[in-house]
Order: sequence, then C-alpha cells, then structure tokens
Amino acid sequence: MSDRKNWGSTVLGWFVVQEDRIPGPEAPADEPSPAAPEPPAFVKEPPAAPGGRVDFAAVYEAAGVEREEQARVTKAAELLAALPAGTDAPVKKQIVEVSLNTFGVPIEKIIEGAVQEIQALEAYIRAGAADTQKVHEESEKRITQFTEEIRRIRTVMEGRMAEQQAVIAACNEKKLGIQKVLEFFGQETVARVVRDSPKLVEPQPR
Repeated sequence: MSDRKNWGSTVLGWFVVQEDRIPGPEAPADEPSPAAPEPPAFVKEPPAAPGGRVDFAAVYEAAGVEREEQARVTKAAELLAALPAGTDAPVKKQIVEVSLNTFGVPIEKIIEGAVQEIQALEAYIRAGAADTQKVHEESEKRITQFTEEIRRIRTVMEGRMAEQQAVIAACNEKKLGIQKVLEFFGQETVARVVRDSPKLVEPQPR
C-alpha cells in the first residue's frame, strides 16, 4: 500500500482517479493537493469532438505522439486485456514483459508513449475547457445584448400601442363633438349631402 501511494504521488496528474487521495484519518479533507503538471502544448491544431466523440489517434498526433509510439501502447493494452481475469499481478507482469521482449518492444518506450498519451489527453481536456469557457462567456454576452435589445424593442412597441390608444380615444371624443353638428341638421339631410358630394364617401352598411 505504501509503495502504491508513493507511486501515485510520483505520477500525480497522470491518472484520472487516485484512490489514495480520498480523505481519511491520515489525509484530512482540507489537505491541499499538489498542483498537477502542466501538459505540453499541441504541435498542431487538435481535432474537434462533434457530439463528444473523440478521435484519440488524431489527438495524440496533434500532441506530437508518433504513430509508432501509439502502436506500442496499444499492443501493451491488448496483451493486458488478453490475460485471464484471475491471473495474479506479478504473473501478469511477467507474461506481458516476456511477450513484449519477444516482440522487441522496450518497456521504457511503452511507458514513455503511455505517459505522452495521458499528457495529450490532459492537454486536450484543458484546451476544450478553455474553448468552452470562451464560448460560454461570449454566448452570455450576446444573450445579455439580445435581452437588452428585446427589452428596448418591447418598450418601443408598448409605447407605440399606448400612443395609438390615446389617439383613438382623442379622435373618438372629437368625432362625438362634430356629430352633434350633424345631428342638428338631421340624418336625412346629412345622408343627401354625403351622397351628392364628390368629396365624401358614403358609409357602407356593415
């Protein structure tokens, strides 16, 4: 257990989960964790991940991990996966080492390639997180701008509607005053004048 904990401390930042860091009697919950090492920069633009689907080979290549190095790690993973589930760890290690030596694959090269892949994935995660944060901030800014524009347009629209209602009320009130003049002359006289005048439009029955 002690060896495993020391190993976990040595390769801090290379593993996704480190169970030995779970708070316990000997590791308080508020104990500060050492900062993970900064992953190397990509040598070229990493691939997009549409729908969350990652092209791992392209990610490794973008990080400068050569295909030969990738193949070594893949071969080691395949050998491990092919071992019976109940095989003891020391026996597994011996079998894999013998097999790799048979294939002429140096263990040091496999370890180097595996760590490069881990670093590439960490860099990919961080690059994606930074880009996502940028998109989020820009989107929030645009949403705020659109919200303010919608509020402004709605204010203009509501003001124009209120203005029109005031116009309708004022005009109807004025029409009632003028109507008293027409009522004075009588409906038949008004209808005749409207019918005979080229300036007036005779109202159509509804």
